[in-house]
Amino acid sequence: MTRLDLGPIGVTLGVRADGGHLDDAAMLEDLGYSTIWIVGGQLATLDPLRDVIRATETIPVGSAIIPAQVYASDDVVALRRDLEATDPGRLITGLGGVHGDRPLRDMNAYLDSLDTADPPVPAGARMLAALGPRMLELSRDRAAGALPLLVTPEFTAHAREVLGDEATLAVMEYVVLESDPGLARDTVRESIGFLVRVGGYPQNLRRMGFTDEDIAGPSDRLLDGLVAWGDIDAVAARVTRHLDAGADQVVLVVQPTRPDAVPHAEWRALANALIG
Repeated sequence: MTRLDLGPIGVTLGVRADGGHLDDAAMLEDLGYSTIWIVGGQLATLDPLRDVIRATETIPVGSAIIPAQVYASDDVVALRRDLEATDPGRLITGLGGVHGDRPLRDMNAYLDSLDTADPPVPAGARMLAALGPRMLELSRDRAAGALPLLVTPEFTAHAREVLGDEATLAVMEYVVLESDPGLARDTVRESIGFLVRVGGYPQNLRRMGFTDEDIAGPSDRLLDGLVAWGDIDAVAARVTRHLDAGADQVVLVVQPTRPDAVPHAEWRALANALIG
């Protein structure tokens, strides 16, 4: 599988009820971000992926992620079919959200259905939210690559070893542009505290050296290990560590310190520092 040409710096975008995310998408494209990833947990339908692609010009738009236990493969096939007719090559189908006793088997079955659809969703146009070694191997063998979240630069290096040289690795990185340690950590403590108890995250955190006590907190140690916080230079250094460890792209999951704020200022500052 040939690596996707994603560019080094992507960014996530949440869907807003007032439709303001469409203007935000156009702004992010103008700022020079390489890829926009739509936050999948907020998707009541898959329509926002179509809407963001049509609100922008050329930037690739990915799903981060479409949960396979929520959306049937037919929904994914129909979305890609519609967009390939009008905006070919711009949708990156990020898939995940398979939990339960046999997630690897269930994801394989889901990918089988995408392979045999008419038209198919090709392996080179999809990425998997992979953490464990077998899911990373599946990302290498049956997708363009992996889209992990809540990982360290050391994990990035491990993932690159598993994926090899040809697969794509886009690492999602929480970012808080705030130098006060307490405020920076408190900004993400609730959201990360929920995620670290879901699916394969606890097991992967243990593989990365975090303890059950770290996960239960979540502890400052865990937050410092998973989140790029601080001033622009500190965030840039963290991004560089992921890229040096083998990431093709670092996807910025920017969290403003003010609840419910849209991080326009942070997006601009990060673009100026990381993109130029």
